[in-house]
Formats: sequence, structure tokens, C-alpha cells
Amino acid sequence: MSEDRPASWTFLTHHARVLVEIARDPQIRLRDIASGIGITERAVQSIVSDLHAAGYLQRGKVGRRNHYSLNLEQSFRYPTEAGLPVRLLIDIFTQHDLFVPEERP
Repeated sequence: MSEDRPASWTFLTHHARVLVEIARDPQIRLRDIASGIGITERAVQSIVSDLHAAGYLQRGKVGRRNHYSLNLEQSFRYPTEAGLPVRLLIDIFTQHDLFVPEERP
């Protein structure tokens, strides 16, 4: 595959990416999420609504800004991972210091 062509698939869904971005910054603006992961703000709004309806996050206001809190004990939805909390995924992508690659000589 050429380096100048974008990948046609990724390991994480847009729902997972939105959840990770909110975990990194609970007061992040939806437009910043959209810009960061390369989807429309409207798509992010829809995903946040899905995540809220499924119990993965709660929304509130702090001043004029939205504030999100995550329910990290909520289980994954797919049957093979249904007993595992989403905390496992979030921890992987928010605790980079645990996964620093070793320097090679």
C-alpha cells in the first residue's frame, strides 16, 4: 500500500474513537472531535447520542460548555466481548506512558 493513500479500514470504529477523545478531554467540543478523527460534526453528534442512549456517557453543562462523564464499567456490546468493561479499551488509548516502545540500539 502506498503511504500517500489513506487506509481503507481501521481497527477502531468511529464510536470507539469518539469515546476515546471524550475520555482524554471530558469538555472537548464536538467540532474538535470531528476534526481530530476526520468525520463530520453531525456524525459526532449522532455517535454521542448513540453512546448516551446506550449508557456509555452522560452529558451535562459546565457554564456554556458541555461536559461528559463516562461509564467505564459499561460492557462492550458485541457478544464475544460482552463481559468486558470499555475501561480496558479506554485505558489502552489514554495511558500512553504504559505503552512507550523500548529504544532499540
